[in-house]
Amino acid sequence: MTGSLRIRLLWWLLVPLAIYVFVTGKAEYDNARRTADLVQDNTLLSSARMIAGEVEWADGTLRVDIPPAALEIFASPYGDQVFYNVSVDDDRLLAGVPDFPSIAPAMASATHDTPTYYDADLHGASIRAIGYVRRMYDNGATRRVLVSVGKTQASRDAMVRELWRPQLVRQFEMMLLAVALACIGLTFELRPLLKVKDEVMDRDPMQLEPLRVDRLHTELRPIVDAINQCIARLGVQVAAQRRFIADAAHQLRTPLTLLDTQLQYARQHRELEPSLGEALAAMQRSNRSMVGLTNKLLLLAQAEAADYTQLANQPVDLASIAKSVVEDLALFAQNRDIDLGAELDESAWVIGHEGLLTALVSNLAENAIRYTQRGGHVTVAVRGGAVTVALNVTDDGPGIPAEARSRVFEPFYRASADTEGTGLGLAIAREIVQAHRGEIALATGEGEARGLTVKVAFAAASTVAA
Repeated sequence: MTGSLRIRLLWWLLVPLAIYVFVTGKAEYDNARRTADLVQDNTLLSSARMIAGEVEWADGTLRVDIPPAALEIFASPYGDQVFYNVSVDDDRLLAGVPDFPSIAPAMASATHDTPTYYDADLHGASIRAIGYVRRMYDNGATRRVLVSVGKTQASRDAMVRELWRPQLVRQFEMMLLAVALACIGLTFELRPLLKVKDEVMDRDPMQLEPLRVDRLHTELRPIVDAINQCIARLGVQVAAQRRFIADAAHQLRTPLTLLDTQLQYARQHRELEPSLGEALAAMQRSNRSMVGLTNKLLLLAQAEAADYTQLANQPVDLASIAKSVVEDLALFAQNRDIDLGAELDESAWVIGHEGLLTALVSNLAENAIRYTQRGGHVTVAVRGGAVTVALNVTDDGPGIPAEARSRVFEPFYRASADTEGTGLGLAIAREIVQAHRGEIALATGEGEARGLTVKVAFAAASTVAA
C-alpha cells in the first residue's frame, strides 16, 4: 500500500482512539442514565411518601390532602408535567388523575412501604412513574391505599446530557490533542529523514560519497545503509566506465598521432595529384579532430576523477594561467579574425591543480573563439577578491538559447548540429570547476542581448587556507 506515511500513522492512532471514545462514551452515557434515573426515582419516592403520609381516617372513611411540597419537589426549568393518583383498594379514587396508568394487579401482593417503578404513557407524553402502597387500619378494618406519582422526563433527559456531554467533549478534545501532538511529533521525528532527502536532492549526480548515518534514528539507518550500498555499487560502475574511456582514449592517441605524421609526410610529395592531395588533407583534418576528441576524453576522465582533497595544498595564480592561455590562443583567434582580449588582475590566487585550471581556461576561451563569428570579440577576465576569485569568459557570438542552457554541460551535447566542436568543452569545464568546489553558470553576453558569458567562481586561496 502506498501513500503518505504520516497519514497512515495517524490512521493507526485515530482508529483505536475513535473506538476507545465510542466504547467509553457509551459506558459513560449508560452511567449518566443510571444516575439520572436514580435521582428521578428517589424524587418520585419522596413525593409518593409525602402524599401517602397525608392519607388519614375521617368519620370512618379515608381522605387525603395533597401537600404542595410533594409536587414542588419536581420543580425544574424544563417544564416537566407531574401527575398523581391516590386510590383505595384499587377501585375508589381519593385524588388525582383518574386515568393514571396503574399497575395495581402487579402490586396486589406488594407489602407496606414497597415502591414499584415503571415507564408509561399519559396524555401522549412518556412518563416515569412510581407505585407506592400503604395499608390503613381502623377498628379492625384494613384498607390498601395505592399512591401513584409520575412525571415527564425533560429534566431527567437534561441531567443525562449534563452528565454525559462534558465527558464526551473532553474525550474528543483529548483525541484531537493526541492527534495534534502526534502530527507535531511526526514532523519533528521525520526531520532527519527529510534532511537525508534534501542531501540526496542537493547532490551533484557524480557525487558518490556515502550518506552520514551517525545522526539518524536506529529505524532509519537500514534505509540509509541500503542507499549507501547502492551508491557504492554505482561508484564502482562509474569508476570502471571512466577507466574504460581513459584507457580507450590513451590507446587511440598514439596511433592517431602517428597517423597524422604519416599523412603530413604523404602530403609533402610533389608528384601527388590534386584530388589525392585534397583527400589526404581532408583525412588529416578528420584525424586531427579525432586526436582533439581523444585528448578531451582523457581530460574529461582526469577531471571527473579529480579529488579536491588532493588539490587543497597547491596555490595557483589564476590570473597568470589566464594570461598564458590568451597568449597561446592569440594566433588561433587571429586566424579566425577574432579580437581576443584579457582583463586580468595582477594576481588571483586559488587552491587547485594547475594543469586542470589551465585546461579550464583554455577550453572556455577556445569554445568562445570557435562559436564567435569573424570580426567578433572574446574577453577573458580574472578578478581576485578577499573571498572569491571570478573567471569570466565573454563573447558576442550567437549565444545559446535559454531552453538549451540546462543541457550544455552534458557530454557531447551541442546546441546546434551546424556548429563545429566535440560537445565536451563545457562538460570538461563543469567537472574541473566541481573538482575545485567552485561554481559555474551561464549568462547573456554583452551588447543587444547577444553572445554568452561563462561565469566561474572559486574560493580565494586565503579563505581556503583559513
